Amino acid sequence: MKHTALYLRVSTEAQAEEGYSLAAQAERLEAYCRMKGAAQFKRYVDGGFSGSNLTRPAMSEMIAAIRDGAVERVVVYKLDRLSRSQKDTLYLIEDVFMPHGVDFVSINENIDTGSPYGRAMIGILSAFAQLERENIFLRTRMGMVERVKAGYWPGGGKIPFGYDYDAEKGILVPNSDADTVREIYDRYLAGQSAGRIARELGLRYEQLVRQILERESNTGVILYRGERYQGRHEPLVTPAVFEQAQRRLHRAGRPRAAESGKLLTGLLVCGHCGAKMRYQKWGKAGDKLVCYSRDKSKPHLVHDENCPNRGVMACRVEEIVIRDLSRLAAEPELPHTRQTDEAACRRAYAQAQHKLRRLYELYAEAEDDTLREAIARAKRALDRAERALQQTKRAAAAKDESEARRALQTIGACWAELDNRTRQALIRACVDKIVLQNDRIEVFYTIGEASTQAG
Repeated sequence: MKHTALYLRVSTEAQAEEGYSLAAQAERLEAYCRMKGAAQFKRYVDGGFSGSNLTRPAMSEMIAAIRDGAVERVVVYKLDRLSRSQKDTLYLIEDVFMPHGVDFVSINENIDTGSPYGRAMIGILSAFAQLERENIFLRTRMGMVERVKAGYWPGGGKIPFGYDYDAEKGILVPNSDADTVREIYDRYLAGQSAGRIARELGLRYEQLVRQILERESNTGVILYRGERYQGRHEPLVTPAVFEQAQRRLHRAGRPRAAESGKLLTGLLVCGHCGAKMRYQKWGKAGDKLVCYSRDKSKPHLVHDENCPNRGVMACRVEEIVIRDLSRLAAEPELPHTRQTDEAACRRAYAQAQHKLRRLYELYAEAEDDTLREAIARAKRALDRAERALQQTKRAAAAKDESEARRALQTIGACWAELDNRTRQALIRACVDKIVLQNDRIEVFYTIGEASTQAG
């Protein structure tokens, strides 16, 4: 025997709202059934579910019952209890209710799809329900932007590693993992790879280390919808340390470090096809540096199956690199370049861009001489911000070069006493990449020089 389905829903925000509680809805729906003489009815209740989609347990159960032919009518207290989405409302009525001969009744709006007038009103009222939902979303989003501008954590999503969320204060607070975050930056800038850091600090995987290194919230900044805001939470690292880590992470063309103990691992590039190269045992002669395109032990690293690179003995390339680094260590150090806060310049540049865009929007609405003058000033300010940003990038490069020269001094002073891992770290601080093309050996250094020799 078919029954009348009474559908009830409340979202968490509407639990205490007068007229929307489950008890209030149930009372009105059952009174309707008694008035209409509908003796067989069943409640379908979704408590604490949003009306923005149809992914709700009771809704799914009711749709299944309709398709099984067990329902003759669906009754709700108000249209938006069924759904706040116009698309979903029309889908339920036109693709679920009507094909199965099920009438739909909304008590509050006095809608009954058993009449032509009721069916026409559905489209109109569901459009208003969706409009209200979008207005709620817009108000919530605007409130969140103001909250973030004031430096409070937006909430939601995953809390960054090294922090806990203090709900009472609305900010992030460092936890027991904060020191681990600082150590990750220290180790990475000292030359260790992300994989080695993960293993030695007991982290689950290498990618977690890279995610931590790239998380700008570690500097006290909040990123929200593509904009940067100064947060109220305590930074774990300085902006200078963060920017230095980013330069190493994203240095163009530089392969990741490997943990092999071989001096040049991770720096070798084939001059013919551009694939990576690796150490390969070559009988009693020692190791040979071979192109992955010829080696084929890792198919995803093959660039050219017919690569003609014959490779070169590792000892020869290592000898050239060490000799050249010793030469560079004896040269006078370049003068230091004044450093500027690159993060601050980036923020200033983004603010100048935003201001110029806003002025253009205002000008599009109403052309005005005052706005034209303001746009001209904003363009000049943007140019100044761009020049300042470029200067900080050049200064950052100079700082990297200074650090490389300090590594060179270590190489020149006590190379013989260093263990193999320390030697590898020092070489990585000084060398950007090594390009091998049969007998041609080209070494690119982080201090802006290059050396080309015959193998």
